[in-house]
Amino acid sequence: MQLGDAFLWVAKAVFSQRQRSLLTILGIAIGITAVTLLTSIGEGLRLYLLESFSQFGTRIIAVTPGRVTTQGMAGMLSSVKPLTVDDAQSLRRLPYVTAVVPLVSGTARVEAGSLGRDTNVIGANHEAARAWQMAVAQGRFLPDDDPVAARAYAVIGAKLKQELFREQNPLGQLIRVGGNRYRVIGVMESKGQMLGFDLDDVVYIPTGRGLQLFDRESLMEVDVVFGPEISSSEIGQRIRQSLSSRHGREDFTLFTQEDMLSSLDSILSFLTLAVAGLGSISLFVGAVGVLTIMITALKERTPEIGLLRALGARRLQILLLFLGEAVVLAGSGGVAGIAIAVSLVGAALLAVPSLPLAINLGYLLLALLLSMVIGLLAGIIPALHAARLDPIEALRDE
Repeated sequence: MQLGDAFLWVAKAVFSQRQRSLLTILGIAIGITAVTLLTSIGEGLRLYLLESFSQFGTRIIAVTPGRVTTQGMAGMLSSVKPLTVDDAQSLRRLPYVTAVVPLVSGTARVEAGSLGRDTNVIGANHEAARAWQMAVAQGRFLPDDDPVAARAYAVIGAKLKQELFREQNPLGQLIRVGGNRYRVIGVMESKGQMLGFDLDDVVYIPTGRGLQLFDRESLMEVDVVFGPEISSSEIGQRIRQSLSSRHGREDFTLFTQEDMLSSLDSILSFLTLAVAGLGSISLFVGAVGVLTIMITALKERTPEIGLLRALGARRLQILLLFLGEAVVLAGSGGVAGIAIAVSLVGAALLAVPSLPLAINLGYLLLALLLSMVIGLLAGIIPALHAARLDPIEALRDE
């Protein structure tokens, strides 16, 4: 049997029973559509979260007080010595360090005139906006004051400005933060939300005043930004040496942005594959459809198989013919499913551009390959039966 004849035989087998073939293709298509949509959602969420975490830069190390042991959270554990503003100042003298932000945060009542709301208060220094890659929309950020005795200046987020001042210009206005008066000198550009934390509903005050407001001795975190000339592991080692010499031991914890992003990427990629695995269960329905149509085709074409064998077709050729038919049916369903899924994702993004959806070409190819494998597995048993038919007995079924 020539290769062209084999293709014609498979095409005739598929198109001779169009309704049955269409239903089989539809079953595979629905399964592939489900898998593709789920992976698109997972990939979109992965990219969204990575972008959210990386918007503050990747060359940054967070130093928190206390050692993370069997319980608790970094920044919430008691340590022998608190992480102080002086500790942060000492880190600024390390080579290749471009910014150091001593940080304390909490929630307090913020009032302007007769309006007030409970919101997030962040105690930081003048380098915070540059370190976190944030821009000021109006006015300026906190000035370079004495870290312990800074002036009572505040910078507010875009949402907080709208809630407290509406259309008025907030610059130069007085607000009360936790009962203390501050003068507004800047308004930040809108940054949106990150993992439920509204970056626009925030007021920034000097670090020293934040420690007084929340009655804390220890900073919650010190963010160290370093230049591209040095790796995160090298600068991390220098930070450990500097703080250990000051504290007498390593009673703090370092978190590098690179490690966090790498771990997050690995976890989210695994979850995407796990979700795709759950969605692939629907492909079993399509596999059953392929198996059913191939068994039916075997019974209908028994005389034809006998004739082919009598004319000299080998068992391997008969096996490949039936496998080819199964793969064509499953592959057609895979292509149709991918086309449907891509169309749905495109339509959803056109309707709501902010949806966290993303098409990954690798997952599309994997879904198409999966449909082929399903066709191969579903068709192999009927194909083996067809190849083993005795030509004389098969011709008697005519």
